[in-house]
Formats: sequence, C-alpha cells, structure tokens
Amino acid sequence: MTDTKGMIVLMGSGELTATMVEVHKELLSKLGGSPQAVFLDTPAGFQLNADQLSQRAVQYFQDRVQRTLAVASYKSCEKAPSLEAEKAFRQLRQADYVLIGPGSPTYAVRQWRSSPVPDILAGRIASGGCLVSASAAALTVGRFTLPVYEIYKVGQDLHWLDGLDLLGRFGLPLVVIPHWNNAEGGTHDTRFCYMGESRFRILEAMLPEDVGICGLDEHTALLIDLGKQEAEIRGIGRVVLRRGRSETVLKKGDRVPLNVFQGTSIDDQWSPSPSTSRGTATAEDMEAVPFWDRLHALEERFTAGLESGDSKEVTNALLELDHAIWQAGRDSENEEFITQSRDLLRELIVLIGARLEPSSPNSADCLAPLVTELLTLRDDYRQNGRWQEADEIRDTLFRAGLIVEDTPGGSRWRLK
Repeated sequence: MTDTKGMIVLMGSGELTATMVEVHKELLSKLGGSPQAVFLDTPAGFQLNADQLSQRAVQYFQDRVQRTLAVASYKSCEKAPSLEAEKAFRQLRQADYVLIGPGSPTYAVRQWRSSPVPDILAGRIASGGCLVSASAAALTVGRFTLPVYEIYKVGQDLHWLDGLDLLGRFGLPLVVIPHWNNAEGGTHDTRFCYMGESRFRILEAMLPEDVGICGLDEHTALLIDLGKQEAEIRGIGRVVLRRGRSETVLKKGDRVPLNVFQGTSIDDQWSPSPSTSRGTATAEDMEAVPFWDRLHALEERFTAGLESGDSKEVTNALLELDHAIWQAGRDSENEEFITQSRDLLRELIVLIGARLEPSSPNSADCLAPLVTELLTLRDDYRQNGRWQEADEIRDTLFRAGLIVEDTPGGSRWRLK
C-alpha cells in the first residue's frame, strides 16, 4: 500500500501487565485527540472465559492506561449473529487503536480468513491507525502462523499454516514468533514460543528463502512506524531478526529502517542509537523485570540459603515469593503463571522436608524458626479467609514430614 501513515506494534507478551503501560500510553498519545481504542476478542473466542479476558483488558486500560477501551466481539465466524458481527466490523472500521491478544493463533486465523477483518485492519493501518498484535495474535500477522498448541500440546508433526500476512501487505515478508526467550519449561527448552531449539531449527528450514523470522522476547514490543519507515524496540527484552544464516539482535531503544526487515544488510543501514544504554539497568528496567525472572531469583536465594543452612534467608525468600504471587494477582499477571508459581512455592517447601529426612532428631530445633514463620503465614491466610492457601501450606508440610495440629491455643507442629 502506498502513502501508509499508521503503525503495527508487535508484543512478545505482557500486553496487559505493568511492562507495557507506558507503551500503550505513548502510542495512544501519538494518535492525538481522543482516539477510539478497541479490543478484538476473536483469538480467545472459543474459551469459556473469553468475556472475562475482554473485561480484564477493559479494566486494565481504565485503571493503568487511563483510557476507555471498547470490545469488538467477534468470537466465531459461524456462530456470531449477523447483527453482532456487523457491529464488531463497524467498531473496527471506526477504531484508531486496535488491540488483539491472548488465545489461539490458528483459531483466530480460521475465523478471520473468511471475514472482512483482515481488510479492515489493513485499511485502518494504511489510513493512520495503530494495530497492536500481542502474544497469540502476533503469530497471526505474518506470512505463516505457527500452530503452537497443536504441536506443543497435541503432538502434531512440525508444520506451518498460512497466516493473514498483514505484514506482507506493507512490504514486510516475515513470520512473527512471540515468547522468543520463554523459560517456563524449567528443565526443558521452551524458547521460540514453546518449540525449543531443536524443533524450531526444523521449522525454520521449512520456510521459503524470502521469508524472514522476527522473534520477540517476552515483555518486549516492536513499534513499526510505516509513515516514518522505521521501527523501534521498547520493553525490556530483544527483537531477533533471522534470515538464512544471518541473525541480527536489536535491543531496547534501538531504531532501525524498515528495509532491514525486508532483508537489506543491516551493516549499511543501521548503527546503535548513541542514547541507548546497554550496560546499566535503570530503576524502570528493574521494576519491569518479568514475573518469572523475579521468581527464579527468589528460588536461587532459597537454594543458596538452604545449602548454607541460613534459615533466615530461606524464610525471607519464601515470604517474598508469597508476596510476589499476591502482587502478581493484583497486577493482572497471566493466570497460568500464577498457578505455576504457587506450584514452585510448594516445591520449595517440600525441599525443606527432603533436607530434613536424613537429619538428626534435633532437627526440630533447627527448623523451628522457619516453620514458625510458615505457620504465621498460614494463620494470616486463615484470618483473611484464604482457606485454600492455608490448607496448601499444611498439606505441603505434611508431605515434607511435618504434622500441623490446630488447637484452641493456636497451631502446633511436630516431625512425623
């Protein structure tokens, strides 16, 4: 398209977390006036909690971005009533800012392919609007779409599906891979959007030579300004461009001309911005450290304390981990992340029990400060009606070899 004025923004994750608040604010302010912002719910349209996800986005914009966000509801091309579908299309045609996020990329592409949605989005971008495609939705805008769930969970053979190729309409022959640096797997490789390196190398070899790969770290945004013909990296991670055997890594604050994404040699087109700091983390960066980075840091503190016999360090690490989980709920962090982090908390408590097993009978005296702190935390949960968390602490201590008894005088504990 010629005379394009708008923007395409790709986010690797975190589109509804603290990391991207300032990015949303900046993008909306660039539109001027009172831009109409819309959330398109199609990627999660098959989920029973689709409306809750939409409401979460609305609340996030109201509380954190201080903007109104409407919902364009188009959950299914087959099941959506004609009136509801036309209303969604009209909202998109009038929108200055369209946000699309979590769900299934292959489901979304299937619903949109036979609808006016791709043409509407391309038209809005061309006329000066801003499309923010994040997480699952980021997978849909390229030449091909990676069927993540089908491969990672169902076990289908490695393959690509045709994407919407919105980027291709604007001269960017790419596939987009969010969650590039994912580390949720712990002991197994979940980088490259849960594929791991060995599988992703095979997938990469399946792509045509003229199609590049744009990998987005979590909590990282690529701002593509089609009017200025340049892109900027925001957030706290990297954007990785791969084409053939070459790889280019872009970091926060870097600005590059768009022809770099079209395969032009980067050596002739770009040099790091002199204002970009690469060596020292700012206070803003530290506050925006991804959720799992914080948890892994606490896990390392716990392990170090356990190895050195520092019960105070072990206790503090567990209490800070509990606070981090509580804060993540208030910050609308990914619900699956919160569930997994609670599993981590229980695993660490079990480690304490495993360390106890070969110990002497006097271990109870050594453990008393730690267990007392955990029981105090359990009492706080009970007083605040958080019965599930309280029961989990009791049950986890039991599995670790400690018995908790509730008496009129308070909670008591003993070794099995």
